[in-house]
Amino acid sequence: MNPAVPLLTTQQVSAECLAGNVRHILDNLAKNRFENSPPARLIAVTKTVAPDVINLLKPLQILDIGENRAQVAMPKMPQIEPDFRLHWIGRLQTNKVKYIIDSVYMLHTLDRLALAQEVQRRAAECGRVIPALVQVNISGEEQKGGMPPEEVLPFLRQMKDFSNIHIQGLMSIMPAMATEQELTSLFRGMRCLFERLRQEAVQGVDMRELSMGMSGDYAVAAREGATMVRIGTALYQPSGR
Repeated sequence: MNPAVPLLTTQQVSAECLAGNVRHILDNLAKNRFENSPPARLIAVTKTVAPDVINLLKPLQILDIGENRAQVAMPKMPQIEPDFRLHWIGRLQTNKVKYIIDSVYMLHTLDRLALAQEVQRRAAECGRVIPALVQVNISGEEQKGGMPPEEVLPFLRQMKDFSNIHIQGLMSIMPAMATEQELTSLFRGMRCLFERLRQEAVQGVDMRELSMGMSGDYAVAAREGATMVRIGTALYQPSGR
């Protein structure tokens, strides 16, 4: 494991603390459902924690984990229970695809044609079809990954030629300093885009997942239609609040 990245262990995150935080988050998700939908699914962001902490999630029935750096994530994989499903939630360089292609359960950050081409090539080599979400830069921030909303439909229409990628929805990351009102508007915009694209019924695209919301804004995201929320800090902090 990369020694430059200090990872939290069970000395810093106890099983009791983790269980309490999971209960609190799941309760919030249940209270903040979108219309008549089931509660949003919790993706536990594990990029800052060691394998012993990740394994504590299994008895809590949290099996979806999120990582964003190949050099940190890949050494963990042999040390965690095989039931975990690895979601790739960070911007992915094309030269790193080969390292994660065998392990990734879902790619949340498909954001350009060059990346799609490399994922297609590597997935075909190992006989896999990779579930993927298209990352959308709904806020227009220059430093954020993702494509502008108006580019998503043309991109989706190209995916019919990528037989080893299965597009299953959208993903977005919101501005860190946005107000709740601003966040509500952005999340609502993502849900509207999601619904419009679902109505397009693009060949080979199954628009069913909307990945948005993190530790500071996941309740708002869930209320506005997220099907998945990606939570790290709120899982491991002592108070769970």
